[in-house]
Amino acid sequence: MPVALLLLALASGRLLAASVTVEALLPNTAVLMINGQRKTLRAGESFDGVKLVSADATIALLDINGARQRVGLNRNITTNYVAPERREVQIPRNERMQYITGALINGRNVQVMVDTGANVVALNTRQAAALGLDYEAGMPSTVETASGVSDAWVLNLERVEVGGIPVEGVRATVVVGDYPTTILLGMSYLQHVELRERNGVLSLSREW
Repeated sequence: MPVALLLLALASGRLLAASVTVEALLPNTAVLMINGQRKTLRAGESFDGVKLVSADATIALLDINGARQRVGLNRNITTNYVAPERREVQIPRNERMQYITGALINGRNVQVMVDTGANVVALNTRQAAALGLDYEAGMPSTVETASGVSDAWVLNLERVEVGGIPVEGVRATVVVGDYPTTILLGMSYLQHVELRERNGVLSLSREW
């Protein structure tokens, strides 16, 4: 069976700096020097990541990249802000209408199939043994498969990563027997990412 390959992984994270000096104050108006540019802002207005929330004759309340600061007349403030990092991976659909891609479970390479109908990550005992999982130390359970009811164990995987998007402490079920033949990437991982499907390509993305 052809395996759909991981096509794209994007990461963006940048450090932003803001230097702000309060040059003049009026009720709900402030003249600010923002990163070397002089701007007059009224309450509610923004420039280059700096928003004037309110002002009186002595203090300006500023929202700088999401953090609020009180700055007095002729005072300067410099802040550093790390913009959220966003990663995205795209998985093409195969001829069986499946989304299959590579992943890392506890640092080991595996193939997984995206399954939004599965509550948790699911794998069989052979796959679990290959990953070195002590699954019998998990919580005994049962699951219903196409072959009937099977014994299973429920445990937490230390880390699951797809396309550079890691999630720690992912709930998984290890099923006795050969089901599933491909590890199912269920909602215990997928709930932490944004899913988007378009023209036969499934995108997984996360910002943090």
